[in-house]
Amino acid sequence: MLTKVQKWGNSQGLRFPKEVLSQAHISIGDEVDINIHDGEIVIKPVTRIRGKYNLKNLVSKIPSTSFNSSSGDLSINFTFREL
Repeated sequence: MLTKVQKWGNSQGLRFPKEVLSQAHISIGDEVDINIHDGEIVIKPVTRIRGKYNLKNLVSKIPSTSFNSSSGDLSINFTFREL
């Protein structure tokens, strides 16, 4: 599929057909992650829980756990932080 980069005000933009966004699981208003990889623009949907939280950020905040294999005890230390 070919499209053109167009000027929109002081920015540039691309228009995506509805089918392309649907196949990429991106809806109007969704946040996307834009990166450059080997000179190519890569656009990915941002995974959110209930539309509010970024799953990658939440997982990074999970506290470390320790497991004592001799006793079978699992110790989890929780620290709650305001998001």
